[in-house]
Amino acid sequence: MPRNFIIIFLLFLLIISCAGKPAVKPPEEFDPEKTFEMANEQLEKKDYEKARAAFLEIKNRDFSRKFAPLAQLRIADSYVREDEYELAIAEYKKFIEAYPEHRYAPYAQYQIAMVYFNQIEGPERGYGGAAKALEEFEKLKKMYPRNPYKDEIKLRIEKCRNIIAEYEYLVGGFYYKKGSYNAAISRFEGLLENYPEYRKEAEVLFYTGLSYKHLGQKDKASDYFNRLIEKYPNNKLTERAKKELANLKREA
Repeated sequence: MPRNFIIIFLLFLLIISCAGKPAVKPPEEFDPEKTFEMANEQLEKKDYEKARAAFLEIKNRDFSRKFAPLAQLRIADSYVREDEYELAIAEYKKFIEAYPEHRYAPYAQYQIAMVYFNQIEGPERGYGGAAKALEEFEKLKKMYPRNPYKDEIKLRIEKCRNIIAEYEYLVGGFYYKKGSYNAAISRFEGLLENYPEYRKEAEVLFYTGLSYKHLGQKDKASDYFNRLIEKYPNNKLTERAKKELANLKREA
């Protein structure tokens, strides 16, 4: 058999064998930016599970580290939108732990504080949320003093402090009415020390004085009545405080 014929025959067999094999498609390169846009669209459509799955993929596959931090942040945001607040807080904390110097780290800490702040409904029910929110707002101020939320934080911290102070006043009043004067004094004096700006300070001074009076501690009672009279001369309780002082002097 001629040599040329053998070569042609072998080439023919090679072509047939290659033609029978399917072409192998190269794996598609992962595009974190495109995936991030797609995940954001799913988030806006409230398809939270799919959105989080896409954001998680970005976290695991974005080797440039440009979109991975943003993906972590959006996972936390998605839980806020879904009213899964504890999960949201956990994810924001993960972001701060992983990227403490990131430009959105103040936002993550602000969001943690706002989750608690939004739970405030009033002094009786909102005490826990106000206390936690105050703690997280103070942490934001300390960790990120140049944060862009300074004006908002100031107002919200004031509201938190007012709610906490009001709660302490209600508890002190409860103990006073119950006749537990030492417990009432503990609450009232803590309130006066920690929240000197409290709007009902005159009432706190008056009932602290009455509590000491009921315990037979006339000197301390007089001190509080005098503080009320000197600081709030036009308050409606001032005349009552003067009468209490007069009674104490007569009993001395």
